[in-house]
Amino acid sequence: MNVRVLFGILGAAAALVPMFVMRDFTVDDALISIRYAHHLATGLGYRFNVTDVPTDGVTPLPWALLLAPLARGDAQSTLVYAKILGAVAWTLASTLLGVAVARVVIAERAASHVRFVLAGGSLVVVGLAFPIGAWAVSGMETGLTTAIATTAAVAASARRATIATILAGVAAAFRPELVVWALALAIGIEVALAVSTSRDLHERSIALGKGVLRAASIASAPFVACALVRIVAFGHPAPLALLAKPSDLSHGVAYAAAAAVVVLTPMLVLLRVRFARAPIARTLLVALLVHLLVVIAVGGDWMPYARLMVPVAPSLVIAFVADLAHSSVLVGSLRVVVACGVGVVLAVKTAPAGLHVGTDRAALIARARPVLASSEVVAALDIGWVSAATDASIVDLAGLTDPRIAVLPGGHTSKRVSTAMLLDRGVDTFVAYSSPRLVELRVIDSDLFASHFVRVAEIPVRGAAYTIYRLERVYQP
Repeated sequence: MNVRVLFGILGAAAALVPMFVMRDFTVDDALISIRYAHHLATGLGYRFNVTDVPTDGVTPLPWALLLAPLARGDAQSTLVYAKILGAVAWTLASTLLGVAVARVVIAERAASHVRFVLAGGSLVVVGLAFPIGAWAVSGMETGLTTAIATTAAVAASARRATIATILAGVAAAFRPELVVWALALAIGIEVALAVSTSRDLHERSIALGKGVLRAASIASAPFVACALVRIVAFGHPAPLALLAKPSDLSHGVAYAAAAAVVVLTPMLVLLRVRFARAPIARTLLVALLVHLLVVIAVGGDWMPYARLMVPVAPSLVIAFVADLAHSSVLVGSLRVVVACGVGVVLAVKTAPAGLHVGTDRAALIARARPVLASSEVVAALDIGWVSAATDASIVDLAGLTDPRIAVLPGGHTSKRVSTAMLLDRGVDTFVAYSSPRLVELRVIDSDLFASHFVRVAEIPVRGAAYTIYRLERVYQP
């Protein structure tokens, strides 16, 4: 069998196996995008609540637009379509990644049997990095973004600069924090191409300047376009989530350090003392380092399984195999063994927590639907599942879809929302987690809340529950 075909199959397996294991994984925010997509599909516009003005509640601006053709039905059906979209995209990209790994090993004159085994081992590392598979089937944009970013790196390894630059820019349209990574990748390709030419120094400098300017313009264009659309449509260039969730550098540092371990592949390139010599390896390593700095600057993320690191993780195996020709077999073997060992431990200890999220969420929605049937305005922190359980207007206590709450002091679980504010906005139902977060605790502990709301139900969800409160004057037991 042709070695590239064999590695393509191995790449596909590295995607399919963890996706199958984590097929029931999802997160609450997936249903937020789906509500926006449903309103777009039914002609109500880019808005979270039917009766409210349009709001910028989806960080990947194009994602709801992309989902809209699939979102005419109920939220759970659309979630399945979104999961399939992510799974298909990532499987195709991972297959291309496998083919690229074989090609790079051959091109770097590292095509010994041992180095092919190590290259195959790097794809095994991708398969063991279960967060990549989990996010591909999460129903979020992460699976598609990972596929696009990985394909950009594959194109870069084949010296297809324009294709790589365009794809990197598109990835940044879906995940804004990737824009610096996209610029680093695009500029790195141009530098490598300029250095490899036979022009004299002056001609090379001119070509490099033009190439870098062109690459930076193309790579940043989708990001800039999204910012301009936001200015026109919502009055601000940045996603609403940036206001709702202020950055925290200390959390960002801890997040970036942990994420670099959880997705495994950074260990293949960072566990090396000497800087990578192969141009594509240098480019991808620099892109990784600047992305880590961006993740730190934005304060990390509150979602599980290192979401912000997942899109850049698979491409790092290209850097690893490109560097094999410039490092000893022993060093390469140690990197693969360490990454695989850590991957097995993490998979055993942390993957089980995400195995039944979708089933639990669906059961929660089904139980909540009759309880929320008569509600007109619901206040909640976890608004994704609530939005799937009711068509009522929802006051987002985190501010992710609500500009008025987003600007309040506090983080996304500690906004200074008062009971009086909720009453002013016509809230007749309040949803709180069994272990209340600060914003929920502040409301339910107030005397004003106690005098107006009555506890009407408790809806269990694996290991916890949600408590439903109704405005006493509208509650009919």
